[in-house]
Amino acid sequence: MKQLEALAREAQALESRAQAVAEQPVRWHDRAARPQAAELSAEEGEVARVMQICNACRYCEGFCAVFPAMTRRLEFGKADINYLANLCHNCGACLHACQYAPPHEFGVNVPQAMAKVRLQTYTDYAWPPALGALYKRNGLALSLATAAGLAFFLALAAGLGGGLFHEPLAGNFYAIFPHNLLALMFGLVFCFAILALAAGVARFWRNVSPGEASGAAVAEAAHDALRLRYLDGGHGKGCNNADDAFTPWRRRFHHFTFYGFMLCFAATCVATLYHYLLGQEAPYPFLSAPVLLGTAGGIGLLIGPAGLLWLNLRRHPLQGDAAQKPMDRGFIALLFLTSATGLALLAGRDTGAMALLLAVHLGVVMALFLTLPYGKFAHGIYRSAALLKWAIEKRQPNKLQLGSD
Repeated sequence: MKQLEALAREAQALESRAQAVAEQPVRWHDRAARPQAAELSAEEGEVARVMQICNACRYCEGFCAVFPAMTRRLEFGKADINYLANLCHNCGACLHACQYAPPHEFGVNVPQAMAKVRLQTYTDYAWPPALGALYKRNGLALSLATAAGLAFFLALAAGLGGGLFHEPLAGNFYAIFPHNLLALMFGLVFCFAILALAAGVARFWRNVSPGEASGAAVAEAAHDALRLRYLDGGHGKGCNNADDAFTPWRRRFHHFTFYGFMLCFAATCVATLYHYLLGQEAPYPFLSAPVLLGTAGGIGLLIGPAGLLWLNLRRHPLQGDAAQKPMDRGFIALLFLTSATGLALLAGRDTGAMALLLAVHLGVVMALFLTLPYGKFAHGIYRSAALLKWAIEKRQPNKLQLGSD
């Protein structure tokens, strides 16, 4: 009996000590060894927690680049978490395959945790930071208000200059706004967007410390980014959207959007060459290279954003971050409006409403470029940088030897 009582007292003491340990918060005694531990936000801390669980499970290791990159780490600092979050393409495959996903008590939701950190990185690395924070809070309203304000200003300027409705001008845009004025306005806006994006991605790149980029690594990263390789769900069947069913349309609509944008950009570049090298000024014939490229790009920018908005409205709430929806939809709206107003301008350039159509289109395009560094366009830049880091990292020796590589 005495032995049983002694054992009971010992068990009770062990239980008390275990409870005390469980309730004791983790403190890093050597800050030099863990300089990033205290810097993690709540969203980053959740990614670190989830990655620790995933690192022990490894069931999803073949789904995308996130999981083999994860196996090269035992701990996850701020730079690691930002890198992995931007490497995630939010295809949703790991959520639907995970045995620890909600309602399990572990509550592992990799796509949602990564999406929240990605939103944070757009603000953390934005330049200037104040504009990134403003767009984060009011993405949709800011996008539409900026487009409407600039369109109104340009329409007012066109109205004061010669009237919004006039005799047909045979598509001569420069009769409404002089070429040098347009080149100056959009040159400044374009340079600002490039500078802001470059400053943000440069800070991101310095933090992730990837090592030297070889030609093979650059080629692989470009190939994966242009094909949107990791939107295939890891099995080639596409993403999960509203349920467990796979769909390739998220990848297809992204392709329509990206290549539509690039065709429109190519049309602008070709028109610039026509103007300065060949001395041929706008308007260009309907069968000319700038018009054909712009029309094809405009159609792509109608189909892609409309499809992405449709999927965004139908997507399961566990597969993303609800706080990102205004930002997502603001960018989608500007892309769609850029295309719609551009095609309307092309169709009505020989009418008396050309000045109004031109003012509206230029206002939307200028708003799009002003907001590019702070919204969903930036995620493509950061994601490409993360893909390049992964292409570099996978070619380096894995000292842990915990993964398949």
